[in-house]
Parts: sequence; structure tokens; C-alpha cells
Amino acid sequence: MRALEHGDGADVDELMRLVRRRGTPAQVLEWLGRRTGADVAWIGRGGVVEAATAGFPRRAAGALAEHVERLASGRLAAATTRVGELEVRLEAFGGGEPRPVLVTVSASALSRGAASLASQAGAVVDLLSRVSEADGTAHGYEAKAAQVRFAVLTALLAGDVTMARRMTTGNVPPLLDAQRVRVHLLHCPPADRDRLTRTYLDPSGYHGPGLMVNCPVFREQLICPVAEDPELGGRFRQGEVLRRLVGENPGYALGVSRPHPLTATAEAYGEAVHALAVARNSPGRLAAYRGRPSLVHVLPHRPALAWARAHLEPLQAVPQPTVDVVRLAVTFSRSGVARLLHLSRTTVTAHCRRAEEALGIDLGEVRTRATLDLALSLTALQSDPADTGRPAVPQLGELLRAAPATAWAEPFLRPLRDSGHRDLYRTVEAWIDANTDAQRTAARVGLSRNTVRAHLRAAERLLNRDLLTTGSGVHDVVHALRVVDAQRAHPPAESGRRARWPSADVAS
Repeated sequence: MRALEHGDGADVDELMRLVRRRGTPAQVLEWLGRRTGADVAWIGRGGVVEAATAGFPRRAAGALAEHVERLASGRLAAATTRVGELEVRLEAFGGGEPRPVLVTVSASALSRGAASLASQAGAVVDLLSRVSEADGTAHGYEAKAAQVRFAVLTALLAGDVTMARRMTTGNVPPLLDAQRVRVHLLHCPPADRDRLTRTYLDPSGYHGPGLMVNCPVFREQLICPVAEDPELGGRFRQGEVLRRLVGENPGYALGVSRPHPLTATAEAYGEAVHALAVARNSPGRLAAYRGRPSLVHVLPHRPALAWARAHLEPLQAVPQPTVDVVRLAVTFSRSGVARLLHLSRTTVTAHCRRAEEALGIDLGEVRTRATLDLALSLTALQSDPADTGRPAVPQLGELLRAAPATAWAEPFLRPLRDSGHRDLYRTVEAWIDANTDAQRTAARVGLSRNTVRAHLRAAERLLNRDLLTTGSGVHDVVHALRVVDAQRAHPPAESGRRARWPSADVAS
């Protein structure tokens, strides 16, 4: 023990080196035990042994309960006692009550130098514990902030800005004061998402005039709605940060929507999804949405809504949660829907089966999903309050033969029907006929499966549509091909006699 008494400075240096190596409280106690020859325990604020050397007699802790309580409550700073043949020293640390207590147990009383070293080690353990608690608090705050950001984004995707503001009362993010929003969808390694959200997090738990939210469906995507209003600084600052990240990281890609009203965040997200598909197939890995609107926005509104309501009428007999699940399941995979809604995949499948039975359909068929998605999307559009009439219910075929549909489908498919890309058109058409199964498509067109997927990626770039991640772009292709097929079966003159609606009925 003499070396210990004269080696306090060296011992403190060694203790600090242990701390710099990110030592744990247990490692500090083991070091103290080796230096003093005592067994050591750290009793936390809850009165429970949180760390101890291997030889510490746990039975002694029960006999020391009264002493520990006195020290923890602040009535004593330190104490010594005996338990059987063992010498026990106790010392409390910290200013807040209840205080943690360091207990040393040895065959003989500690020397003055050993007791001093125990006090220094105890102060280090207390500091490490406080740092650990602070880290836990910070991580808890970050987790709660992430949950709030996700809730805000969910409300915006539902078009409910008021609900988003209610959820953030007292700490409303600047994004909710924006007139218009542009969604940036960043593709990056899943492990980078949390690092990026932490890096650009502001003290309020948001990201300045935008949000950065981990996509719950696709683990490699970060959803970033950014205020378009210049006075909020969103358009230039946030957008430039994301573009710089893409430029600096070869594994990144970014899809950017057009600006939309805050209530139309869902539409902006859909555009960002399509733009990201283009970006991932582009040399610069960056793309802004330049595609055409979906069919739902060009069909004659009143007759299309009448068809959609009639098509969905059987769903009135199923619970609303089933409709909500199916609304997502026509676009995302069932496992993706399960992650998004925090349900089991079995529960999602049960909801889908209930809807299939009510409608008499098979959601495993891409054309069936496209039709259901069209009907659900039409009923989600805002109706004209002045529209109280009950138009005749047309068949879907009539709607697809109408002039608005043909005027939409022809330019939509034109990039694939040009002479230089006829092979892509044949592949896409065969892919839809094969129910989007690449292997079956390859057999139909006499190509390899890899070539089929390469053709589909090229088609994504030409159509400005995502075909391989979500269902929305695929459904647009299904509808466009249906319109072309309807034109072949019914020449334009005949179509004009069969279905004609005033231009005022076209959805905006």
C-alpha cells in the first residue's frame, strides 16, 4: 500500500486515461479494486447495485441498507462500519437527492491514500453516470422529436394542416406557416438517415423551415418537405444542403417535386417519388418532377366520381380501418403498409382479404389494383359544394374512351412509342400483361430478366414515373394502355358518340 500512498498523481493520470478511453463505471470500479485490494460496488439513486466488482459480497448490501439510506438522503457524506469480519467504507456523491453511494469492502480498513483514491474514483463514476443519464435524456428527446415530426408529416399527407398545428401547439414548426411546399425525397444508406436528421436538427426539434423524416416504408429514403416561401429561407438553404449531399456521396440520389399548397403535400410527395426514380437512373442522381398529371386529374369530374362511388359502394359494409389499409395497400407492399401503420403483416392481409370479398376482386392483379386506386383517388378529391345532381353512372370503359382520357394517354405514352424506344414499349406492355412479374415478362419477350428490369428503368426516366418501388406510376401505365386498347376497339368517331361530357366536368 506504500506505493499507492506516494503514487496519487500517477493513479489519477491512469484514471483519466481510462475515462478518455470511454471507460464504463464498471471498468472504473474494477480498476479501483485492483489498486486498493478492496471489492467495490456503486449503488445508484434507486438504491440498487448498478455496478460492482466480481468479488463484491451482494449479501452485504442488504445489511448496509440503513447506512445507504442515510447517505443517499444527505444526512451523512461518508461512513465506515463493519459487516462480520469485513471493513466497509461508504461515501455519497452528487448534490441531488437521492445520491448514489460508493461502497468498498475489504479485510482491513483502507489507508488514507486508498480512501482518497476511492473518493476520486467515485467522483469519476458519478460523472460517467451523469453523462450516461444525459445521453439517455438526449436520445429520448430525439426519439420524441422524431415521433412529432412523423406525426406532422402524416397530418400534412392527409391534407390536415390544422391537425398538424394542434399537435405542435407551443412549438409550431415554421413549415406550417408556409404557403407552398416542395418535397425532396433523398435516397441514402439506411444507416445515414439518423445521422443526417441529427446533424441538421435545430433546438426546437425541427429542421429550420423544413422537416427530415425517416420513411417508414422504404428504409433508404428520407422525406424532406421544405417551405417554398423565400422569406422562410427554405427553398434555397435546405434544397442546397440536400443537393450538396448528393454531390458529395455517390450512393445518394434526390427527387424533387414541384411547389404545391401545404394542403397538397401528398401530391408533392407522389411527384417526389416519381422524380427519385428518374434521379436514380440519371448520371447526376438528381431530378425535379417534370411528368404529366395522373389520369385522376383529367377525367370528367362528375361522371368519374359517379363511377368511383358506385365501384366502391360494397366497401360501405366493411369497417373504416379496412378502407384505410386498402387505400395504402394498392400502392405500397403489404409489409410496407404494416411498417407504416405499426400493424402486423397478417393484420394487413386480413384487411385486404375483407375488402376483396366485399368487392369480389383479387388485389393480386395489377389491373384490379389500378382500378381500385383510381376509384379511391377520385373519391378523395374535393367535391364541388354546388354539385348536388345525380349523374348517370358510366362504365369505366366509357370514361377511358372519352376525349380527356385519350388526350392524356397519347402524350403520356409517346416517349415509349417513338421509333427509337419501341422495344421499351413492348417490354412495358408485356410486363403489365404478366402482372408485373419480370421473370414471366422475360419469357414473353425473349429477353433476360436483367434486360427487362433495365428496360423498365429506362421507361421510368422517359415517363417520369416510378415503376419499381410503388404502385402509383404502374397504375398510370395500366390506365394509359387501357385507353390505347379502347381506342383500338372503338375508333374516335364512335367514342365521341358514346361518351361526351362538357369540359367543365373535367377535374382540375
